Amino acid sequence: MLRLSYYSTYGHVEKLAHEIKKGADSVEGVEAKLWQVPEILSEEILGKMGAPPKSDVPVITPHELPEADAFIFGFPTRYGMMAAQFKAFLDATGGLWGAQKLAGKPAGLFFSTGSQGGGQETTPLTAITQLVHHGMIFVPIGYTAGAVMFEMEQVRGGSPYGAGTYAGDGSRQPTELELQVALHQGKYIAGIAKKFKGCA
Repeated sequence: MLRLSYYSTYGHVEKLAHEIKKGADSVEGVEAKLWQVPEILSEEILGKMGAPPKSDVPVITPHELPEADAFIFGFPTRYGMMAAQFKAFLDATGGLWGAQKLAGKPAGLFFSTGSQGGGQETTPLTAITQLVHHGMIFVPIGYTAGAVMFEMEQVRGGSPYGAGTYAGDGSRQPTELELQVALHQGKYIAGIAKKFKGCA
């Protein structure tokens, strides 16, 4: 099973997550499931931020993580690093870390930033430390998505670390190019997860 666990404030990361799931579902023998991590902000604060209601995607708890064979984690950027909601979720995995329950499992990352200089590389780069301490195997997409990775005529989020988008003031939504990379990431990491499981 491939777990797509994410946090999304305004829906940008969630939109990428659904596209990544489509890619993963296209790989025969791989079951992909979407999960949200818990929200830590109050409804009052979220309301003041103009955040929409959460979707009906189920909320995951840390003890459910070991059931998966592989992961793709997604989150928006806060000052060049993952949002506090996702960090709080990972901070609650101390028991799993102590028993190394996630060690040896492949994991990918995807993300959303507010601007072009907002962390399309620093966000996944700083997030890798979480995977390392758990003994997980980081799976970047590199340039395996092909020509889209070299697109220069259109603004495009994402990097060799994983799929990404730019949220801007919140009104900008993931573009077709960004969704194309997300679809590829799902298919690519699902294929690697399948290989890992087949060799186990």
